[in-house]
Amino acid sequence: MTQTKLETNIMSILQDKIQFINTTEESIYLVGPIRLPVSLYGETVIFQWYCWLKCSESTNDLERVIDTLASANLAELQQSSVLVYGDFRYADDAIIRMHSICHTGDIFGSKRCDCGFQLKQSMKMIVEHGSGALFYLANHEGRGIGLFSKAMAYILQENGYDTVEANEHLGFVDDSRNYADAIDVLKTLRSKPVTLITNNPKKLEALKNSGMHLSGRTPLWGDFSEFNENYLKTKITRSGHLDEDGVSFKKEPYIK
Repeated sequence: MTQTKLETNIMSILQDKIQFINTTEESIYLVGPIRLPVSLYGETVIFQWYCWLKCSESTNDLERVIDTLASANLAELQQSSVLVYGDFRYADDAIIRMHSICHTGDIFGSKRCDCGFQLKQSMKMIVEHGSGALFYLANHEGRGIGLFSKAMAYILQENGYDTVEANEHLGFVDDSRNYADAIDVLKTLRSKPVTLITNNPKKLEALKNSGMHLSGRTPLWGDFSEFNENYLKTKITRSGHLDEDGVSFKKEPYIK
């Protein structure tokens, strides 16, 4: 096969799997769906996986995009993605989770936070619901301060500062996360209302301000332990996380 024919074949394979999303500032390229079997609580569940990349250049020329990416060191950058389950586009009722990456919690299973629990539990909730999507936001580490700064914040936390104070003393705001790109991708995948899995009012506000229709909110608390009790309390008392159901850390006692 000649190089020209090979390139033509490659382009024909990728053409239907890459979407161009034109935003007000930069452009988003969305690749997928890709069949992804996932191990979830001892069972294999089939999700459809998408990944997106934000670019300053806007072009529908897919070949030009691929040529540009080949010379970029994308492995040193972070790209976000979304796991879709069921008939997400057309189902009357679907639930979603906007999940911020947590290197320590999601990968290592750290008990200093509840992120790893929320990741797996929200995936389980989506599967049990029958349709939904989990957005995995890779540039949200440490509420937007990055992994290295998060490590420094942990050191401050070990010396008596809470999560908010640690971030602020390092020169950051409490929460600098932005959901605009994820919402643009969401609108591309679904136009019907969604129920948001969250305790964070800022996520609700971001969706409402975007014009995306919300049918409700589902809270997600759990995995309380001696290691994350202050962290979870700070979410409520300092960061404004919703606790209208009166979550008590004594309802689910941990073993010391």
